[in-house]
Amino acid sequence: MKLWQKNTDPDKAVEEFTVGQDREMDMLLAEADVLGSMAHTRMLEKAGLLDGGDLPVIQRELKTIFDDIKAGRFTIREGVEDVHSQVESLLTERIGDAGKKIHSGRSRNDQVLVDLRIFIRRQITELCHETQGLFSLLQELSEKHREVLMPGYTHMQVAMPSSFGLWFGAYAEALTDDLQMMLAAFKVCNRNPLGSAAGYGSSFPLDRRMTTDLLGFDSMCYNVVYAQMGRGKTERVVAQALACVAGTLSRLAGDNILYLNQNFGFISYPAELTTGSSIMPHKKNPDVWEIMRGKCNLLQGLPNQVTLLTSNLPLGYNRDLQLLKEVLFPAISTLRECISMAVYMLRHITVRTDILEDARYDYIFSVEAVNHLVLEGVPFREAYRRVGMDIEEGRFSPPRQVSHTHEGSIGNLCTEQVTAVMDNILSQFGFDRVEQAEAALVEYATGC
Repeated sequence: MKLWQKNTDPDKAVEEFTVGQDREMDMLLAEADVLGSMAHTRMLEKAGLLDGGDLPVIQRELKTIFDDIKAGRFTIREGVEDVHSQVESLLTERIGDAGKKIHSGRSRNDQVLVDLRIFIRRQITELCHETQGLFSLLQELSEKHREVLMPGYTHMQVAMPSSFGLWFGAYAEALTDDLQMMLAAFKVCNRNPLGSAAGYGSSFPLDRRMTTDLLGFDSMCYNVVYAQMGRGKTERVVAQALACVAGTLSRLAGDNILYLNQNFGFISYPAELTTGSSIMPHKKNPDVWEIMRGKCNLLQGLPNQVTLLTSNLPLGYNRDLQLLKEVLFPAISTLRECISMAVYMLRHITVRTDILEDARYDYIFSVEAVNHLVLEGVPFREAYRRVGMDIEEGRFSPPRQVSHTHEGSIGNLCTEQVTAVMDNILSQFGFDRVEQAEAALVEYATGC
């Protein structure tokens, strides 16, 4: 069954080629599709487009389908094109002609748009919670190891003293910027396209404000043509946000790989979290971090994939857009997996506490020596020259005490301030409002 089918059966080869992986991808949209229909049918009844006696019957059956989806009992049958067709087919089979009325006032185009936006905002919600978990762990590790010094590098040359407090804390603060991008993506996503139909509106007296409120959207996409243009643009903005988080994880993974190297030896993990070699008994390879780095580097190419799929498409719906699901949905799953694995690994990290006692790091304290002279009244350029001469002539004796007190330095990590930034960003999403709206839809259907 196809929502667009009339009396002609499509060619089998054409059908298989154009449907592609859409059934598999649509299974992820099933809950969102039912929620959209719950809101849409209530609006149809209010607008006089659905008989008052049909509404409770439809709502109850939609709730049954919703429960089946959550319990893993829902499938898209062979020969059924997509999730929208499957839901409508089930309704018609179970309640008769009333099931055929749910498509009034909408097109598959705006139905897909609504499903995507509900699904994506749910995924962003989960991603944010998981990123918050990683952020909290990094902050915890930063505080725990705030006194443990390590080398800082520029040009991959030892430069100045750093600390594990700074290292962990840097990645925590990086995640706050990443979630700023995620917030922007959520705001773009959380607008209601329902009622735009095929992209040019409807002659039915639809109440788009009602469905906007019922589905918990911040606002609607007002212009019906732009609502359809949002397909692809929404995915591109979301892809950019995903790529930001992936970029942070990729660098974190790269650091772990480097610091696990025997020539560094700054950190270690239990043997069971590493892998071995088939011929070298001593090897403990950082495969988890290497796979994570590779996956996250691929994720950083996601915005380009979305851009290439959507570039220069003419106004209105184009079937190319179907392929966006095949690149975006797996990317979301991959990023969530990487965040989860990063948390798992970092819970088992051990940091070395005596790194800077090694003489190879003596010169790392040269800036401390220069600054000490400056504090005694020596002009900076003269202090720099004296310390430089001591190093060249082998007289340099490193002052191993580090006294950094300004905001964000070794001695003043500003952990509370960074946490406040993260809390402020998360408070702007409005997750509770969305969750309450979705729950209210299901509760209404339950009471019918």
